[in-house]
Amino acid sequence: MLKIDNVTKSFGGLMAVNDVSFQLDDTGITGLVGPNGSGKTTLFHLITGFYKLDRGQIHFKDKRISGLAPHVISRMGLVRTFQQTRVLPFLSALENLMAASPGQTGERLSSVFFQPGRVKLEENNNRERAMQILGLLKLKSLDQHLAGRLSFGQQKLLELGRVLMARPKMILLDEPTAGINPTLIRQLVDVIRKLARKGIQVFLIEHNMPLVAEICEKVFVMDSGSLIFSGTPSETRQNPRVIEAYLGREDYGA
Repeated sequence: MLKIDNVTKSFGGLMAVNDVSFQLDDTGITGLVGPNGSGKTTLFHLITGFYKLDRGQIHFKDKRISGLAPHVISRMGLVRTFQQTRVLPFLSALENLMAASPGQTGERLSSVFFQPGRVKLEENNNRERAMQILGLLKLKSLDQHLAGRLSFGQQKLLELGRVLMARPKMILLDEPTAGINPTLIRQLVDVIRKLARKGIQVFLIEHNMPLVAEICEKVFVMDSGSLIFSGTPSETRQNPRVIEAYLGREDYGA
């Protein structure tokens, strides 16, 4: 579904992503791991159109997406979350999800006057879908709470809900469990597994290695901008290059 060919990106003299190639087919949940500064988030920015490639190509569902704007890529079914939540703090949880539904007729002022029935029908459908997603996230009881007053972990779940309103085929999650408590981590893991069972592919950056080993079927490892390993979580723990990347050459030798 997602194919990365020789993708390269530098910032001045810093090579952030160096000739990275891989392919994601039907794997439900895939992890992208590596030390801080290894290029993981930069790669996500390149995949979703927030950064321009210096070299290489990216394809999604056999269509070239490198060079396309982020909103165009999103409408193709490839969507993402960010390390920091991007909810609308002064809207309720329910309103946050309803506002995230793409291509709403009511977004055009003329439609409000000339197609009020269609606008109302879409609004009702979006409200119903938003409540279903809040139920999936176990946030249904907080539907009328302002998003800005939710905990950080609840906001991360809500941001995932906003992504789901776009009916994605693949979701890129950037450190979804960072900064949230263990209870909400288990809640998030449950949601991710349910999405995978529904046929939505999940590609996540994560530093919680036990969690990666628990839920990911395949893992890619980056270090200093390069892809140094791909395989199963159990193979990752035995690979000398991966151990060296995390512990350092001297520690590994010891």
